[in-house]
Amino acid sequence: MKSNFAGVFPYLVTPLAPQGDIKADVLARLCDDLIKAGVHGLTPLGSTGEFAYLSREQRLRTVEITIEAAAGRVPVVPGVASTSIADAVTQAQAYEAAGAAGILAILEAYFPLKDGQVEAYFRAIADATHLPVVLYTNPNFQRSDLTLDVIERLARHKNIVGIKDASTNTGRLLSIINRCGDKIDVFAASAHIPACVMMIGGKGWFAGPACIIPRESVALYDLCRAGKWNEAMALQRRLWRINEIFARFNLAACIKAALEEQGYAVGDPVPPQAPLTAEERKIVHAALAAARALDQDPSATSFGVAR
Repeated sequence: MKSNFAGVFPYLVTPLAPQGDIKADVLARLCDDLIKAGVHGLTPLGSTGEFAYLSREQRLRTVEITIEAAAGRVPVVPGVASTSIADAVTQAQAYEAAGAAGILAILEAYFPLKDGQVEAYFRAIADATHLPVVLYTNPNFQRSDLTLDVIERLARHKNIVGIKDASTNTGRLLSIINRCGDKIDVFAASAHIPACVMMIGGKGWFAGPACIIPRESVALYDLCRAGKWNEAMALQRRLWRINEIFARFNLAACIKAALEEQGYAVGDPVPPQAPLTAEERKIVHAALAAARALDQDPSATSFGVAR
């Protein structure tokens, strides 16, 4: 199976009311504005979506709202994450039934796992659904990472079409491309420099920053696709300031604070995570101001969508 996944897929936040209900109106408006800003897909329940802190009901509701808001305009590729195969399979099948266009498969691990067990987890998800599956590996948070050998074997599965690697090691991405060829597409994370990943053959990125700077992210992708590398790197250097902030503070807290500043009442991150302090919000504000497009229309939102 080959997917048409390419481009900028923002990792959506999960807007929550104090009692735990998903703020459907806020999430739907965010999805609509992101699509109007030109993003190529939407990914609820990624790291930015705080999937590890949500109940099964909250996760499913988030996916349903996103699919309804997208209304077929862009593919919705929700994250499936669990410590158990059975639960991961249940999630994948529920999201397929809800109308998802693909699955981003994430492994949560408490006890360490061997290569064969890691492979079995991802293979079971791909076997359980007819949807294209993008693997997600993040060694900073996962107890058991996907090795190059496992990735190469999984790339032969008919439903596994891509991998998002958040290792910060761009050489590892090139190794995946060299080993797997066109059997699997490679996507960057916010831990990587997207323009550099595009230069070596990447197809786009699934990342939190695109949730708050979507127009600029799409512009960067378009420059890379056109091979305008000098212009792409000039823009990339400016946008990298956002990534530097993420390395300092809690990811969900940063994105939610930035979206609150842009008029989206997404709320605070799920406890025991803490919201940014007033001083930290000033730092995020400054980084956003530096990263935004210089030709932005003041009569529009930061997404370039007229109100």
